[in-house]
Amino acid sequence: MKPTHSQEPFHAARFIKEIGRGKKGARSMSRDDANQLYAAMLDGRVSDLEMGGIMLAMRIKGESVDEIAGFLDAAEASFDKLDVSQGAQFAQFEYAPIVLPSYNGSRNMANLTPLLAMLLARAGAPVLIHGVTHDHGRVTTAEILQQLGSIFAHSVQDAQAHFARREPVFMPIDALAPRMARLLTMRRILGVRNSTHTLVKLIQPFAGPALRLTSYTHPEYLAMLTEYFANAAPPERGDAFLMRGTEGETVANAKRAQQIEWFHEGERTILVQKQEPVDETPPLPPESDAATTAKWIAAALNGEQPVPSPIREQVEHCLHVARRIRSKQDFHHEDTR
Repeated sequence: MKPTHSQEPFHAARFIKEIGRGKKGARSMSRDDANQLYAAMLDGRVSDLEMGGIMLAMRIKGESVDEIAGFLDAAEASFDKLDVSQGAQFAQFEYAPIVLPSYNGSRNMANLTPLLAMLLARAGAPVLIHGVTHDHGRVTTAEILQQLGSIFAHSVQDAQAHFARREPVFMPIDALAPRMARLLTMRRILGVRNSTHTLVKLIQPFAGPALRLTSYTHPEYLAMLTEYFANAAPPERGDAFLMRGTEGETVANAKRAQQIEWFHEGERTILVQKQEPVDETPPLPPESDAATTAKWIAAALNGEQPVPSPIREQVEHCLHVARRIRSKQDFHHEDTR
């Protein structure tokens, strides 16, 4: 874990005064102020009373693009990055890393995030899934991966070993970014989500550029995230795909394709158009529990079940862009020698 910058208490009253004036009266923080505040929250330098005030104020106000950008700057500085550019075993990768956040799981449809991850890894891409292991009332990606025999990574070293074996890596958020995980648990105390629930789906955990898959569930987040990736995301951190979540997950809906937008150095491209509802549904797991879903995914990987076409198309787009990122990175390394 990275050391804290300071153990001095952080007095947040001046920030709360601005963000705590309600939906219409609140003013947004600058990127730098948001960075300072969230770094102090991660470091545990904000009192419990102020922490509750900040989280509820942001819940009511909603995050601006500058606030999300500043929060993310602090978040990504708070944990050790993974690196797939070091060592001879990693030189063979044709693709940049692909990042799949998984914090929702599924209530109704089978959660096919593990299928997406395994198809990408089988093609040769380093794949990191990060998220929660359990969520009451939902079937998590972690639970399905456990049924498939996957072993979780609990350290950067564990993850590196999985990448070297061409296996998709699942890293629980409390292992990847423990300070962010602590702020996630505040939901149990306050009863509502906080900004960290959005941020964990946006972090880019690699030292070098990567392709991150992101999703949204509410229209206001589509507008905010579009502006973030177009105007505020550091281009050196790689590219992003943005789509409406399948029950909150970043896997394509097996029943009909959602729109997928690609952000590269601030430029937005629509890769997949939204598909209208169809009468016929593809073969899917008969139940959505972890054991049934895992068995069906194993059959799909063995060719005994057809992979839904929206997921096949998503895999192709991911591999194409991840290869582009990697090729550009290799060119840059050659050019700077």
